[in-house]
Amino acid sequence: MVTGDRPRILVTGYGGFLGAAICRKLLEEGFRVRGLSRGSYPKMTQLGVEAIQGDITDRAVCERAFGDVVGVVHTAALAGVWGKAKKYEEVNVLGTQQVLETAKRAGCRAMVYTSSPSVTFGGMAQEGIDESVPYPKRWLCHYPRTKAIAERMVLDANQDGGMQTCALRPHLIWGAGDPHLIPRLIERCKQGRLARIGSGDQKIDTVHVDLAADAHWLALKNLMSEEPRCGGKPYFITDGAPIACWDWITMILNHAGLSPPRRRIPTGIAYGVGAMLEWYYGVAGRQDEPPMTRFVALQLGLPHYFSIQAAGRDFGYHPRIDRIGMLEQMKPWLQQLRGL
Repeated sequence: MVTGDRPRILVTGYGGFLGAAICRKLLEEGFRVRGLSRGSYPKMTQLGVEAIQGDITDRAVCERAFGDVVGVVHTAALAGVWGKAKKYEEVNVLGTQQVLETAKRAGCRAMVYTSSPSVTFGGMAQEGIDESVPYPKRWLCHYPRTKAIAERMVLDANQDGGMQTCALRPHLIWGAGDPHLIPRLIERCKQGRLARIGSGDQKIDTVHVDLAADAHWLALKNLMSEEPRCGGKPYFITDGAPIACWDWITMILNHAGLSPPRRRIPTGIAYGVGAMLEWYYGVAGRQDEPPMTRFVALQLGLPHYFSIQAAGRDFGYHPRIDRIGMLEQMKPWLQQLRGL
């Protein structure tokens, strides 16, 4: 039960898929939770989240949000694989800078930044890599580039005796209520626009939204402890059980009552199509996302799975996952997405 003398945690982007799960986890742990977002989320306020509506790039809004806050989980970001550089820089870089600077002025003890494994992706296969892998020299879209800039900014702000910071890199967040990944898979399958890129046997990592929320809570708790171990470090966050890409997609589609398509496209061809579409959309000045991009082609066609040993060692993240059981629980929602 939340009491007035319990610490208050701020969650930016609290109405998003991950942000909402983090809020629920913090409330379960007995913390007071304040949410900051541009949108309004009545269901979250009904759960007990104190809502502040505004933009993270607005200094006055951030100053109001950080009053009496001891820790912050910064999930707010502009995601996606297409769009103008300026928009990504405004939200992901300048917005994070505003959150970071306000947190420092407010005397905040800890900040967990939600990053992405894509900050390490330069177009090559990633098999069991750990956090020692550097940022790439080239970027395939503005999202990972700006997330990497923001991540470095947050990690560099870690101070012994001052605010402790770390960055978590959850990969392919999924679960009931997912507004992006699973609905897109099901819709494309229904439209006959889904194809297997590459062999489909390449291993990938995923992370259930509840496990990702647990990881954020565990990292925040560690940062606020007397002996923080994760200050100034990034961490990959996954289910801890890599799976063949097409096996995972097939499981989702089957639980939604759909059959996966047999059509295959070699990774190289998908990459070439993505490059041409990016060129055309850029020349035409189109704002909508192309049906294929270089980044998406390589993310679908190459293996990308990660070591989470550091997260287990430093703040006790040891996930247990039963994908089949969770998909069974999600079945009514998946079939609703299909339109049954």
